[in-house]
Amino acid sequence: MTPAAPSSRLDALSLGAIGITLLFWASAFAGIRAGLTAFSPGHLTLYRFLVAAVVLGGYAAATRMPLPPRRDPLRIFGLSFCGITLYHILLNYGELSVPAGTASLIIAAGPVITALIATRFAGEKLTALGWLGTVISFAGVALIVLGRGQSLSFTGGAVLILLAAFFTSVYFVFQRPLLRRMPPLNFTVWSLLLGTLPMLVFMPGFAGQLRAAPLGAHLSVIYLGIFPSALSYLTWTFALSRVSASTTTSFLFVSPVLATLIAWLWLGEVPGLTSLIGGSVALCGVLLVNTLGRPSAPARRPAT
Repeated sequence: MTPAAPSSRLDALSLGAIGITLLFWASAFAGIRAGLTAFSPGHLTLYRFLVAAVVLGGYAAATRMPLPPRRDPLRIFGLSFCGITLYHILLNYGELSVPAGTASLIIAAGPVITALIATRFAGEKLTALGWLGTVISFAGVALIVLGRGQSLSFTGGAVLILLAAFFTSVYFVFQRPLLRRMPPLNFTVWSLLLGTLPMLVFMPGFAGQLRAAPLGAHLSVIYLGIFPSALSYLTWTFALSRVSASTTTSFLFVSPVLATLIAWLWLGEVPGLTSLIGGSVALCGVLLVNTLGRPSAPARRPAT
């Protein structure tokens, strides 16, 4: 039988986990910018997830975490290759030729792609108002980008970033059956460890960049590995184990709002009126999706 569709209703624990994740993911942009001043995109990705692997692998060893069920490691590896390895490599290389504003707008397509995949393969549904709220949120993100004075010029790297958004959507939707068989913590640990393995192709030249990098770049990447990676993937997976993928990812539209606030408080980058309006529009869209945007009862796929 096909498992019943996950709940679209939020509870306090799920909402808290989503909030923690979005806060750290929004703060990651500054860390990535700092890291790219000393590391290539490939080496930055490798370094970041080696840090995350050490943190989570150390926890797994200390607690003697059991291995995944025998039938699951290959599935976890496939999903992790999409949502961890390919997502971060494509995003970092895409940002070499794509302005930050354009990149954030393309990544904002992720919740839309997730909703489409979840509707087709996971039995999740959005009402017409839900799709309207998604469009409104996307428009709000576009206003935030324009309000920062950033360009929306598209280059070949835009294709890489769009592929990154697609692969992370696949990761979010198709991990749910695994989360019914293993705790979110266990899945996150094995997912990040397995997703880090293919990044070892970037080992050549890595030691030289480690020696040459200034302390600030090291601290930025270590921060990325511990908080926006190890901790945030754990809290995000916890939320996905309790709430449907389309519901959870709809909150990703809040990330540019948080990033704008963080830049204001941390870097002194005062947002313009257009950005403030865009943030309000994005939040209204998310509110619409998660109040009136879903059927009263979760859609269920017929048993097979």
